[in-house]
Amino acid sequence: MAEFGDWLQAQRLRISAKSRLGEKLTYIHRQWGGLQTFLHDGRVEMDSNAVENLIRPIALTRKNALFAGHDEGGRTWARIASLIATAKINGVEPFAYLKATLEAIAAGHPARRIDELLPWNFTPSS
Repeated sequence: MAEFGDWLQAQRLRISAKSRLGEKLTYIHRQWGGLQTFLHDGRVEMDSNAVENLIRPIALTRKNALFAGHDEGGRTWARIASLIATAKINGVEPFAYLKATLEAIAAGHPARRIDELLPWNFTPSS
């Protein structure tokens, strides 16, 4: 990374900052500290592919929700899509989660204990 940083700096001095390539090199230079974060903190991924893969279905769902029929239908769609995505992120099978949660609500689960029904608190036996 140090060698790449030296090379990048040399290119910035060689190329006009007003050119399209110069603008891109200036952007990389401004982001240089963040770019190296993964070198100093092993918890940080080198790229954002994992996050992009997680949010892609949300973006597709948002686009599909445009065809929900009306505003309340879109809001309902968004709520369900959010629950499904949150279940997946927490390693919970969405159908099992929604089935158990809806059954608990239908059986009179108290609203004041709604936190117990959130995906990160779900266990298949609950």
